[in-house]
Amino acid sequence: MIKRMGLAAVAAVISIGFAGAAKAETLADALTAAYNNSGLLEQNRALLRAADEDLAQAIATTRPVISWVMSASNTRQNSVINDLDQASARLAGSLLLYDGGVSALAVEAQKETILGTRQALRGVEQDVLLRAVQAYMNVRRDAAFVSLRENNVRLITQEFRAAQDRFDVGEVTRTDVSLAEARLAAARSQLAAAQGTLARSREEFRAAVGRAPQSPNPVGPAPVSRGIADAKAFAVRNHPSILQAQHGVSAAELNIRRGAAALDPTVSLEGFVGTDQDGEISHQLGIQATGTIYQGGRLSSQIRQFMSQRDAARSALHVTRLGVEQQVGNAFSFLMVARASLQASNQQIRAAQVAFDGVREEATLGSRTTLDVLNAEQELLDARANLISAQAEEVIASYSVLAAMGLLNAEHLRLPVQQYDPSAYYNIAKQAPTFDSTQGQALDRILRALNE
Repeated sequence: MIKRMGLAAVAAVISIGFAGAAKAETLADALTAAYNNSGLLEQNRALLRAADEDLAQAIATTRPVISWVMSASNTRQNSVINDLDQASARLAGSLLLYDGGVSALAVEAQKETILGTRQALRGVEQDVLLRAVQAYMNVRRDAAFVSLRENNVRLITQEFRAAQDRFDVGEVTRTDVSLAEARLAAARSQLAAAQGTLARSREEFRAAVGRAPQSPNPVGPAPVSRGIADAKAFAVRNHPSILQAQHGVSAAELNIRRGAAALDPTVSLEGFVGTDQDGEISHQLGIQATGTIYQGGRLSSQIRQFMSQRDAARSALHVTRLGVEQQVGNAFSFLMVARASLQASNQQIRAAQVAFDGVREEATLGSRTTLDVLNAEQELLDARANLISAQAEEVIASYSVLAAMGLLNAEHLRLPVQQYDPSAYYNIAKQAPTFDSTQGQALDRILRALNE
């Protein structure tokens, strides 16, 4: 007689699939590894540092420009015997005094771009962590499915042998034996399919986390303390996609002002000091003002272009807000469905277990056929599989709610990682340091450390 398998046995079945693993790991372990090993995060951190350098270059346009020129020439004239040798050296400098605010507005627009890029990095972090959650739960679920299928094959094998024994003594017909044999073949096929699915889930885990999966521990859903209306309001204020779009609008508005300021004249301080081959020194210092009278309508076209880009950015913000609210609603919907499915699956297992035990007992008394036993066992197997799926879907849905709200990050999850600080590089780079300055050497050390 096969012993009754309750809900506690289902948890044991889940762990069987990892019996050969080296050590157990928690979801936090997997998320930590995903954060530390993500090439996508490294890529977007580098893009953010590149944006920081754009700010440094914008600031550099407001600073003095110093350059030098040295020249030497030899001129041979056919009518003159002696060659004419000429040499000179000049040190020149210029300083922008006024450009209508074009440079200052470019600096402010780049700051908004940087802030938007930071939010894009936050979004990538959420994507990386959510993918790791999904990969972790998929491995755990699919390993449990393999264990269920293996148990099913063992159980149907016993049923097949029992049917053969009963056929030998004339209690059942050849049809009963053939039914058990067909169900055993189907169970083996389903086991092979489950093993293939688990292999694919392990590969996805390796891609998402950066290493092979170990033995996933049981996981509870992430705490979700807000209602759907409150979650939507929170997401609108804090989701990285919305904040990125808001900075995009601000940058576009600054660009409009920058385009209008380009119509103003530019005033700069110009000067040089030089010497020639005879040691004669010359120098000059003066103020130069330039302005555009006509450029074929290019400046006016740029202003209109900036306005259109601003309108597009505003529309993108509106679309992003609607999308984030929809994501929150969908995530809550999936969470509610998973919880309802979990509750129903628990009830289904209890009922299917009672039915299976009863059919088995009745079959031994001759009042049930082999097909009845196999069908009852399949119902119990499906109920256990539904429970495992519902548990995984509840966890994934709960973390999807956090992602939809903008809270799926290392800080909120309190992961034991060295969190990337975007302001560390920014605070040095925004000073536009030269290579040989103290700040420039500090940036070099940061880049070397990141590449180690």
